[in-house]
Amino acid sequence: MSGSGDMKTTMRGAPELGTTGDGARGGERPVGQVVLVLQGGGALGAYQAGVYQALAEGGVEPDWVIGTSIGAINAAIIAGNPPQSRLERLQMFWSRVGGGPFGDAWRPSIVGNALASLQTLAYGVPGFFQPNFAAMWNLHLPLGIERAAFYSTEPLRTTLAELIDFAYIDAMEMRITVGAVNARTGRMRYFDCRDSKVRLEHVMASGALPPAFPAVCIEGEPYWDGGIYSNTPIEVVLDDNPRRDSLIFSVNMWRAEGAEPKSIWQVLGRHKDIQYGSRLESHIARQEQIHRLRHVVRQLVERIPADRQQDPETRELASYGCRTTMHLVRLLAPSLDHEDHTKDIDFTRDGIRTRWDAGYAQTKRVLERKPWQGNLDPLQAVVVHRHDT
Repeated sequence: MSGSGDMKTTMRGAPELGTTGDGARGGERPVGQVVLVLQGGGALGAYQAGVYQALAEGGVEPDWVIGTSIGAINAAIIAGNPPQSRLERLQMFWSRVGGGPFGDAWRPSIVGNALASLQTLAYGVPGFFQPNFAAMWNLHLPLGIERAAFYSTEPLRTTLAELIDFAYIDAMEMRITVGAVNARTGRMRYFDCRDSKVRLEHVMASGALPPAFPAVCIEGEPYWDGGIYSNTPIEVVLDDNPRRDSLIFSVNMWRAEGAEPKSIWQVLGRHKDIQYGSRLESHIARQEQIHRLRHVVRQLVERIPADRQQDPETRELASYGCRTTMHLVRLLAPSLDHEDHTKDIDFTRDGIRTRWDAGYAQTKRVLERKPWQGNLDPLQAVVVHRHDT
């Protein structure tokens, strides 16, 4: 579609399409598996694409990518293509959805943002979603769960089918996990290519945010966007079994902390930030406790005489311990001037480019520092490195 050439030339720092940059050829790969965890956040997901670009240029290709909502879409584009094509396909996706039906007609400002948001709400986003007028004119019309939404995501289905090679995902060159919530039972489900085939409907379901987008049926069950249950699926890797030393890049777009709102407009923004921040801090605190206890169990077992360690009951108890260390690098997208609670539908080319550049620059700084290197307390199993700027 038109616009892909514009995106290539305006993404600051982006290599020419189809290349991975100099760093990917000579980068230093960390010890253990590299995991990329991607939140949901609509247009804010351009920040994640910039993060991936910096990782790829630094030679830090993920072994496993986990995503919810727009994070699942970015994850599938990354995992569903060979390394030399991933950045190009990400740029193609964000070029297609950038600018809206009338291009970037509005300059970045409070008024410009409002007009751009109204444009998106009225007309949808090319290559992503379009209005479902049947639902808009009659909220009580029984359309069925696969059509009961303000927009249709058939354009997204076409876009993703062109950009993702699901046969490549089947080859397990990179593990992928996407999350969706069962609209009937309210239970979260993670679809993992290690356990079964990940297909287009799984990615679509992970991004089916109600009431904007319709549910997607899988095996006879309707699924919605996993972000309404857990928008930061960090627990997937921290609870994984068997456990492995991991360097986890958790890419977050929502700020749980913020200034006290003073107007209804600001309240709408703070509400959304808190909602989709998805209790990340409490998840991490819980995992720090659990993994520390696993290290305590390991050290206690080492104090037991060797002959007792072979006792079946002792071995069973010892299985709760581990030696793994999880380095969690938390990347948090910066706030932009004039942004408000409609920031997740800011599909203007300027907004996408600015967020992509922010993710790229921030991750480059993290890779230069390598905060996961250095000595650790032997009981410290989850090490959190926060990078908010």
